[in-house]
Amino acid sequence: MRLRQEGRTDEVVRRLMEAIDLGLYVEGQQLPSESELSAQFGVSTVTLREALVYLRQRGVIETRRGRKGGSFICTSVETPPELLFARLRELSTIELRDLSDEHMAISGAAARLAAQRSTEEHHQQIRRYIDALGQADSRREMRRADARFHIEIAAATQSIRLTHAEIRLQGELGELLWLPLDSTPSTQQIQGAHQMILDAIISGDANLAGALAEAHVCKGIKRVINAKLELMASEEES
Repeated sequence: MRLRQEGRTDEVVRRLMEAIDLGLYVEGQQLPSESELSAQFGVSTVTLREALVYLRQRGVIETRRGRKGGSFICTSVETPPELLFARLRELSTIELRDLSDEHMAISGAAARLAAQRSTEEHHQQIRRYIDALGQADSRREMRRADARFHIEIAAATQSIRLTHAEIRLQGELGELLWLPLDSTPSTQQIQGAHQMILDAIISGDANLAGALAEAHVCKGIKRVINAKLELMASEEES
């Protein structure tokens, strides 16, 4: 999605980091050319290069020279749980509630529209990430499969704005949904919830698809909010 202002190096960095984190760009993949990326973001090539320099210095991308050169995604590591809990500490309960409200609204609307507009090709893509969740053997892979499931539903609406809203929310919130908590459901339980949403979309039942998506998102956010409250309580005791 094009940025609204030029000179937004930090925004370009954030968008690229979100795309990499969600697996929209994978390890070893070559990024589009600087001219293509700058056109996609609606920024100058100078701004785009500043963002790439920042990512290169932090080991997120590497530049290769020669005929087959360009910027390539480096192998990244899973975010340690302690950093995720530190991020959770920084968020207030009001911020979490607002994120919950927004995510429920976006996911519910996306599921309803997907039930009306999606094609068999969309269904196959969504199903692909239900299967990927069951095959995942790390928290990072599970988080990516879960995020891509929701993103593919948004993409099935054929709405660019809804899709980018879901990508942004997954970038802000997605990892917190996979905090290592005792209350985290099994991958089989989450797969089951995902399959129910997809079945409603395939059957064209917009109301059911929306209600199931909203309930699924709400449960995830409640786990995060409860974890936040437990952190606050333990810090008060200490």
